[in-house]
Amino acid sequence: MPSVDVVLPCLDEAGALPWVLGRVPADWRAIVVDNGSRDGSAELARSLGATVVEEPRRGFGAACHAGLLAATADLVCFLDCDGSLDPAQLPRVVGPVAAGAADLVLGRRRPAQAGAWPPHARFANAVLARRLRARTGAPLHDLGPMRAARRERLLALGLGDRRSGYPLEMVLAASAAGMRIAETPVDYLPRAGRSKVTGTLRGTRQAVRDMRAVLAAPPPTLLVIAKSPVPGRVKTRLTPPCSPEQAAALAEASLADTLAVLGRMPAGRRLLVLEGEAGRWLPPGWQVVPQSGGGLDERLAAAFSHAARTAPDAPALLVGMDTPHLDAALLAEALSPARRTGADAWYGPASDGGFWALGLARPTERLARRLLLGVPMSTSGTGAAVLDRLAAESLTVRHLPVLSDVDTIADARRVAAEAPHTAFAARLRAMAAAPEVAG
Repeated sequence: MPSVDVVLPCLDEAGALPWVLGRVPADWRAIVVDNGSRDGSAELARSLGATVVEEPRRGFGAACHAGLLAATADLVCFLDCDGSLDPAQLPRVVGPVAAGAADLVLGRRRPAQAGAWPPHARFANAVLARRLRARTGAPLHDLGPMRAARRERLLALGLGDRRSGYPLEMVLAASAAGMRIAETPVDYLPRAGRSKVTGTLRGTRQAVRDMRAVLAAPPPTLLVIAKSPVPGRVKTRLTPPCSPEQAAALAEASLADTLAVLGRMPAGRRLLVLEGEAGRWLPPGWQVVPQSGGGLDERLAAAFSHAARTAPDAPALLVGMDTPHLDAALLAEALSPARRTGADAWYGPASDGGFWALGLARPTERLARRLLLGVPMSTSGTGAAVLDRLAAESLTVRHLPVLSDVDTIADARRVAAEAPHTAFAARLRAMAAAPEVAG
């Protein structure tokens, strides 16, 4: 089995910690995330051999995510630290992920003792599970806190909730990212002490608000505008030193990387707005939409218009094909339900003065045309012109990091150095043997 880290969010759980840590499988690392305990939980956990991470921001999601960021193992588990679940049963949830049979596995709680699961909490969980089944199609009967997945897949979800909505957001985002979700039975025991969430009226109200906000937020529509990588029609500024065939091969690798990164993000729809024909490079899960006629400004506006017609209530993010160095987690978190609050638009500036991404929280055909029609494209002033249009519409804009476009061979080398594990970088390395490209 690959290495496993066990994330244990902790707030005043000194009474349960010795039993919990003593039951973690041998050779698995326990990461106790202390969320402001006053009962010595952090010191006790250290004395018992656990890795302790301090997370001063209060909230269940804040503690869970801090543990995820601190984890280094291929597989990551989450488990409440209150003794209600037996860490010795973690291999039940890890097994299907390690075997490749599922991408996210939740432990379906089965009360092992009377009083372990109060009727009101059990009823609320059943109602929520029914909504999850309807929304995701996953065969879930419990939003169980014992769960396992591969670390890289979870990070790419960009989970943004830092309170009680985190477990729900993980399931919804995993489903929207195409992850296979399953559950397996685990024992549910009476917890030590009172629940920090359902044990108080304030905690219960906050949990309901957090979960409602997550449920109410539709997953975004992702748009990629691209040309089919045909020699002589794409990346012509790479020739020379590249041949038209080499330039097209680099364009194909760049597009494949971009689609792969966006494919790991949560999305309601993934639309490739394409000039030309799709090839074997097109991964599953993408719908091809032909580009409209006219200049690039008209084609970009038409892409947003299509997104608005297919999913009028969902935010839409448009990305170009020159972004093999995209960060899925950064983009996904920016569009997550908690982070999108208050945002009207997202803007990703390119280093050459253009932009690599543009997103609208409430896309409409009219707004897209006002923002884009008449903007001079592919110039050093394109980005500034779009920002001026966004400001004129009084839109609150969230800025994404600056990225380099791949226009020249120097750009290609810089991007490959930034993302050495991509197909784009591998393709460029393979071409380096050619004297004209190497020079």
